[in-house]
Amino acid sequence: MSRFRKSALAAFALAVAVAAPAFAEKKYDQGASDTEIKIGQTTPLSGPASAYAGIGRVQAAYFRMLNENGGVNGRKINFIQYDDAYNPPKAVEQVRRLVENDGVLLTFQIIGTPSNAAVQKYLNEKKVPQLLASTGATRFTDPENYPWTLAFNPNYQSEAHIYGKYILEHHPDAKIAILYQNDDLGKDYVKGLKDVLGDRAKDMIVAEASYELSDPTIDAQMVKLKASGADLFYNMSTPRFAAQAIKKAAEMGWKPVHIIDINATPVSQTLVPAGLENARGIISVNYGKDPLDPQWADDPGMKRYKAFMKKYAPNEDADSGIATYGYSTAQCLEQILKQAGDNLTRTNIMKQATNISPDFRPDLALPGMSITGKDDYRINKQFQMMRFDGERWVLFGPILTDDFTPPKK
Repeated sequence: MSRFRKSALAAFALAVAVAAPAFAEKKYDQGASDTEIKIGQTTPLSGPASAYAGIGRVQAAYFRMLNENGGVNGRKINFIQYDDAYNPPKAVEQVRRLVENDGVLLTFQIIGTPSNAAVQKYLNEKKVPQLLASTGATRFTDPENYPWTLAFNPNYQSEAHIYGKYILEHHPDAKIAILYQNDDLGKDYVKGLKDVLGDRAKDMIVAEASYELSDPTIDAQMVKLKASGADLFYNMSTPRFAAQAIKKAAEMGWKPVHIIDINATPVSQTLVPAGLENARGIISVNYGKDPLDPQWADDPGMKRYKAFMKKYAPNEDADSGIATYGYSTAQCLEQILKQAGDNLTRTNIMKQATNISPDFRPDLALPGMSITGKDDYRINKQFQMMRFDGERWVLFGPILTDDFTPPKK
């Protein structure tokens, strides 16, 4: 071998030796290591929104499945979950515990607008990802002020814009009665509707009533709304109160066009307690496949979901939107962690979460719907209308993207 070739090979070997450690370098923040990733969550295992507890149980089952199969990029998920009872002060206490005592890398899918609002400032000051927060309130899509917060749910105002357009197209002379939860969730839905109705809102909306999470019933509100003479009921609430509203409307013989928000659509948690026949004809939106819809019987993604539920969460209702939501959010987090690779810093987690690969095809996403784009803080932006037929939700119409822009003043 010539002296030149030997020198060239030696130089190449030296370059590889120098570059290899840099290429293989692993980066970690608190909560990550060669063997595990610590993830924290608070969820309402008790309290007024305990219907959502199944979300956390399905997510925990999904992470057990991942761990049985070697984890994510060779690391096991250490999922630490506490009950916040859908109570903001309790959520603050438990999130501080997760960050300061348990040392989690990130929080995942904290459930509900009130709990997320209570901890948003703290997590952003600590620069801990508030990842895939289970809320669609507008304040959680504000990267300029809260760069460490990323919501999973479609923006509530965007969802409301879809309902507003539907009302103007199909019920332009409607007399609208509004029921809403008195927090960011309910107020966003009301604002979004009024934005689309514009100047017509003052004539079309004939009554509004709110409720507090601590209210035992909403009977008084329902009596007031019926008495307004409304023929369209815009019911923006969570499962327990939505079920009460549906049942009370039936008891009073009030049969308006009835629209409920996506949070209140789970059949087992809302419509069964309300009475399936009472819920017939209710309208809402979705962005995921319904296990009860026969069109997905042979769908590969649905088959994977059902096999997972049978093996890892046999005691949960696999036909519920609660379960499908838990599965979909956990699958989304898995994709983010996969993309992060060996760079498990909080900064990189947020980078990956806002730049999810266009090749990612969630098992339960409706065909034709897209995931986030570059540096996009909105995971979900599209909807399809659906109507309850007494047994299941039936999709209708095209895929809808919120393109509402307020008129210039």
